[in-house]
Amino acid sequence: MKKLFRFLVAALFLATALIGQPASAQAGPKTLIVYDGPPGTEFAKLGMAYSIMLKNLIGHFDSNAELLPVQNYVAGKMQAYDAIFYMGAYYDNPLPAAFLADVMATPKTVVWFKYNLWQLAWNPAYGFQAKFGFDFASLRGMNAAPTAANPSPGFFDTITYKAKPFVKYYTFNGATGVVNADPDIGMTTVLNSAKASVVVPVANPKTGETAPYVMRSGNFWYVADMPFSFIGPRDRYLVLSDLLHDMLAVNHAESHKALIRLEDVGALVSVSAMKTLTDYLYGKRYPFSIAMIPRYMDPKGKYNGGIAQTIPLSQATNLKTAVNYALPRGAEVVMHGYTHQYSSMLNPHTGVSGDDYEFWNIVANSPVAEDSAAWALGRLNAGKAELASNGYTPVAWETPHYHASALTSKVTPQAFANTYQRVVYFTADKPNFNATTNKDFGVGQIFPYVIKKDYYGQRIIPESLGNIEYDISAIDPTSNFNYTWQDIVTNADYGKTVRDGYASFFFHPFWLEPAVGTPGFVDFKKAIEGITALGYTWIAPSAAQ
Repeated sequence: MKKLFRFLVAALFLATALIGQPASAQAGPKTLIVYDGPPGTEFAKLGMAYSIMLKNLIGHFDSNAELLPVQNYVAGKMQAYDAIFYMGAYYDNPLPAAFLADVMATPKTVVWFKYNLWQLAWNPAYGFQAKFGFDFASLRGMNAAPTAANPSPGFFDTITYKAKPFVKYYTFNGATGVVNADPDIGMTTVLNSAKASVVVPVANPKTGETAPYVMRSGNFWYVADMPFSFIGPRDRYLVLSDLLHDMLAVNHAESHKALIRLEDVGALVSVSAMKTLTDYLYGKRYPFSIAMIPRYMDPKGKYNGGIAQTIPLSQATNLKTAVNYALPRGAEVVMHGYTHQYSSMLNPHTGVSGDDYEFWNIVANSPVAEDSAAWALGRLNAGKAELASNGYTPVAWETPHYHASALTSKVTPQAFANTYQRVVYFTADKPNFNATTNKDFGVGQIFPYVIKKDYYGQRIIPESLGNIEYDISAIDPTSNFNYTWQDIVTNADYGKTVRDGYASFFFHPFWLEPAVGTPGFVDFKKAIEGITALGYTWIAPSAAQ
């Protein structure tokens, strides 16, 4: 069985350095993203990773942003752009005088994230406080070092936006002393309320303090942390996703659409479960999609008595019966991998279609041995051909487990007009995660709205909420996680803070099978009803705009 894709996206979980792509003609604002890329350091490419994520979001606004390491900035460059974003990802990274001077002089929109604002604010030559009406005071992190006795000493972790608390991710392992969090924020204070204002506040619940999270003075914005670290469906990342409308002066109308996808639908799918789900959605007149796996592979005979088994689509009676029943009742087909597994290896579970990764070696955390543009495109086209020969036309592509190599993602637009998923991005085509310096990164990103063109050239239809999951470890030791229908609906409620945010989730039909013993259908209906009650309108993937 496919497990919950745990895309709690600690926005640094792998490693890489794709060359910044020049801005090209677009209808939206012309945008420059300047990032810290200090050469010869372990985190030389971290700022680039965050910049890729910002570039993707800006792709929602018809803008193909240019990425530039700050050390390569030349005087006057920002004047050719409508908006400039500086990703302050590296503490005290020396910033070029030309960049600082242009930030102070430009009438264009400037958005500054996290570190190094003190290089402007504390240098009297720039007159920062007089011009912008606020000051940079200090950095704040944890209230105290966490210990086994006091594992959660607290920090400024609660951002309030549109009356909702967005709480930053935090975990502490008392045995190892490892903290997973990004607690640092830049503390600012308003000096002249006629010039500066707090757009969004942040609170420190343990001390009772509040501080500005987003500060604005005219066209200058300051965001107190890096909203791309440790992102999730209820994280302050959504706050930035919405505020980008204001930062870029592209104010999309309030609109909330919902998507539901039936997941991992392969040769052995239960026709009964699929019919039950189809009838329910058709009865509501809610369109939906089916993530089809064109070719079923069980190379080690895991579910076939030890005998290897391959089922081409032409012989997949269950699958074709289920899909043929659903198509005239509001369904669309999404191609979910070609085989949704890789070769004959356990990658990492069983080697069986639907269980394993296809375009990434998750065991070694590296591209597969054959990884190339030609190899990936060959598999994409083989899957499309198998669908076409059986009468099916997919409206979108979905990568198995959302995780593909950079080269695979780059060629996907050659085969599919739409990619429907969350996406992993790398800072290089062939990432090196083991280097002690110039280290590569890989980052996973969730999207609250349609991205018209991402870093790899894909048009992204979002999946923003996750999926219902049950702990059935007594049956399957690797299925040991609960994610409820209430979680899905709560995520959708947070998604409404983005003015054109989507509520998009997926569901595995196998949760309706009696053998697993879960209330799958009841919970599925509750999720659908809960999202509907929030005011979302259900659409098919082909209608996502």
